[in-house]
Amino acid sequence: MEKTTITIGVLAIADVAGLYIADQRGYFKEEGLTVKPDILQSTQFAIPKLLSGGLDLALGNYFSILSATEKTNDKFKFVADTFQAKNDVFDIVVPKDSKIQSVKDLKGKKVSIAALNSIGELAVGSTLRVAGLDPRADVTYMPMAFPQAPAALKAGQIDAAWLTEPFLTGVQKDMGARKIADTMTGAMADFPIAGWTATEDWTKKYPKTMAAFQRAILKGQQAASADRKAVEQVLPNYSPIKPEVASVINLGAYPTSLSATRIQRVADLMVEYGYLTKPLNVTPLLVPLPQ
Repeated sequence: MEKTTITIGVLAIADVAGLYIADQRGYFKEEGLTVKPDILQSTQFAIPKLLSGGLDLALGNYFSILSATEKTNDKFKFVADTFQAKNDVFDIVVPKDSKIQSVKDLKGKKVSIAALNSIGELAVGSTLRVAGLDPRADVTYMPMAFPQAPAALKAGQIDAAWLTEPFLTGVQKDMGARKIADTMTGAMADFPIAGWTATEDWTKKYPKTMAAFQRAILKGQQAASADRKAVEQVLPNYSPIKPEVASVINLGAYPTSLSATRIQRVADLMVEYGYLTKPLNVTPLLVPLPQ
C-alpha cells in the first residue's frame, strides 16, 4: 500500500460505530492498516482538514459535502456509506418544563443544530415546513456541537435542541427533556446521513490504501448492521454514553453498500429546498466498493 497509517475524522456519535467495530475486531490490521480516529465537532470542521491533508478520510454528512462541492468546487469522493436514519434517531427536544409543546411553538425560538448548512438544518427545516413555519425566518439556528447542546438547553441558552444518539437518550434520561418532533419522517424517512469521505486527489494518490479501508470498513458495517450488541459494546469507548444507556438507545441503519440512488435523495431534496442552486448528479462522487 501507498500508506499504512491513516487519520480519520469522526464524531462521537453512533454513526461511526462500524469504524470502531472494524478496528476492535482487527479488520484494519488484516488489511495492513493502522487507523487513528480524530474526534471533531462536525463535518464543517472536517472539510478544511481534508483539503489541507490533515485528515485522510472523514465522516462526511452528505448535505455538507454536496454543498461544499457546489459552492467551492472542491472535489470530494464518498468511499463507503456509514449511517441511515430511522425513527427517533434525530429528534428535536425541549426542557421538561418548557412551554413549547409542538413544532409550531418554535416560532421565534433558538434551536441548536450541529452546524449551519448541514444535515441538521435540512432535517429541522423539513420538520418546520410541515408545521407551516419558514425555517429561514421563524427560528434562529444556533450552531453547537452535540456534546455542548445538553448543557446549553439546561442553562436556557437555547429553547430546543436537535440531537442524535447518544446525546438524545442522555438528555432525556439526565434532565427529563421532552421530544417534540422526530425529524426523520415524511420526506426524511430512512434518509441517508453520512458517508466516509476523501478528496478526489487523495483517492487518486492512495488507491490501494483506499481499497484496503473500504474492505475493512465494509466488514465493520456488516457487523454493526447484523449485531446490535457489537454497536453497544463500542459506543462507550469513544462517546460519553454509558453501557447501560447504550443498550436502550435508538439506532439507525448501517448500510453495507454504496448506492447512488439512495444518496441522490439528499441532493434532490437540497435542490427542492433551495440548498443547492441546480441539480447535482452524485454518481461521479462515489468510488465503487472493491469486489
